[in-house]
Amino acid sequence: MATKDEARKYLSDTSPEQSFWVNNGPILKNLEELADALPNIGEDTFKHHVSSEKNDFSSWIKEVIGDQKLANDLLSSKSKESAVKKLRNRLSSLKKKAS
Repeated sequence: MATKDEARKYLSDTSPEQSFWVNNGPILKNLEELADALPNIGEDTFKHHVSSEKNDFSSWIKEVIGDQKLANDLLSSKSKESAVKKLRNRLSSLKKKAS
């Protein structure tokens, strides 16, 4: 379980050079923006970032945001809907912890 400080860190903005660049889409600087953008990206864009070989969202969350739990949860998400659900559940938990 994340500590209050960890939750705040996970919810904060990344530096501009560490932002996530969605293929042909928005530039995201935090988990909240990812949760808002993910439902609206096309299936082709989602498949560009998530395949059997890679999961760019999970990698960004692990390497830049630092949230190992969410990164691991997203690795098992093969559909956009599943990823959105896991992301929103984690965000809700982190927000409660951070306050």
